[in-house]
Amino acid sequence: MQFNKEIRMEKMNVKPATGKLGVLCVGLGAVTSTFMTGVLMARKGLAKPVGSMTQYDKMRVGRGENKKYLHYGEIVPLASLNDIVFGAWDVYPANAYESAVNAEVLQEKDINPVKDELEKIVPMKAAFDHNYASRLDGNNVKDCKNRWDMVEQLREDIRNFKAANNCERIVVLWAASTEIYVPVDEKIHGTLAALEEAMKADDKEHIAPSMCYAYAALSEGAPFIMGAPNTTVDIPAMWELAEKTKMPIAGKDFKSGQTLMKTVLAPMFKTRMLGVSGWFSTNILGNRDGEVLDQPENFKTKEVSKLSVIDTIFEPEKFPDLYGDVYHKVRINYYPPRKDNKEAWDNIDIFGWMGYPMQIKINFLCRDSILAAPLCLDLVLLCDLAARKGRYGIQRFLSFFLKSPMHDYTQDEVPVNNLFEQYTMLKNAIREMGGYPADEPID
Repeated sequence: MQFNKEIRMEKMNVKPATGKLGVLCVGLGAVTSTFMTGVLMARKGLAKPVGSMTQYDKMRVGRGENKKYLHYGEIVPLASLNDIVFGAWDVYPANAYESAVNAEVLQEKDINPVKDELEKIVPMKAAFDHNYASRLDGNNVKDCKNRWDMVEQLREDIRNFKAANNCERIVVLWAASTEIYVPVDEKIHGTLAALEEAMKADDKEHIAPSMCYAYAALSEGAPFIMGAPNTTVDIPAMWELAEKTKMPIAGKDFKSGQTLMKTVLAPMFKTRMLGVSGWFSTNILGNRDGEVLDQPENFKTKEVSKLSVIDTIFEPEKFPDLYGDVYHKVRINYYPPRKDNKEAWDNIDIFGWMGYPMQIKINFLCRDSILAAPLCLDLVLLCDLAARKGRYGIQRFLSFFLKSPMHDYTQDEVPVNNLFEQYTMLKNAIREMGGYPADEPID
């Protein structure tokens, strides 16, 4: 039987993307201001959203005589860029225009055409704890009695923004700095009840500010995206909340530069059955993120995220001769002169036939926010789509965009880090949401 249009429409069952989509960003720094400026410029036809899968990529749907290649928006009802309304929280009071200029990512000629719109995006006071990002010293900060009060104030912000901007839906995106590392504590993070109790008891050790943002978003019916490596939604308590509120969650950590390279190169070594003895990675960057990561406590969070990637790809337990003893080291160094222009070096020691060694060296001069901005757009649009489809909880199909994909580690689930397998997961999910068969297997 042919998979005709009527069957497809019946299977799609996605609510239409009507009305305004509010995008509330936590952090109005380099990434967020670049993301906002690019979207505003794109919808005026003054810039192109290069790097965005939702705006450019085409994928196959159907097979045989029914096969065709379509843009994502032709398969599923994505929100239009014209319907996006931006808001933000930040510890610094600078509006989005001032932030974009201060970040020095974009030239003023690429900011000024949307100056008026950017100036209207004035950040709300941030829910902030200086102990979680000690290098930040802004004073645009909420006065909160405890963590529960922090949640309540954020919920009120979301409601007020939604009403003031006549938004049908909200998505909350964390694009702020990396917090200090918060290990998962089963007693606190294992259940929603325990998490709420800790918030009300003002447990500052186990409840990071980012958890308050996530809790507030999910409670207000907004998907939450974690763009940093913070623990935040990667805990059973938040999975329980997402299930309770029927909201999608995505994370963690935008896959923008060096890790993107790893998720491409590591599968190549494995496919070719070449051994790896060592992988040394180092970065320099001078933006706000680099300054925060200069603190060992904050770098620990990033390190955990970055180090986890290659093991899941190599599967050393299956191939001990090739990957049983890989020395993997990651460094990030704050270097102010570079600002947002990050430079990443990789030295990879590999070996081949009869164990003979070889080396690969990579020098990636990238622009951190230029690579992250399209990820922000895609994650926002696809999370909004997932919510309208009724998908909730961990959105594994969004692993493609993230360094440390969320997974149910309580059930010994292993995350998928191979970029090509992630791409298949992404396409299959969009096919399913569009009413087409998910017909591309992951072997």
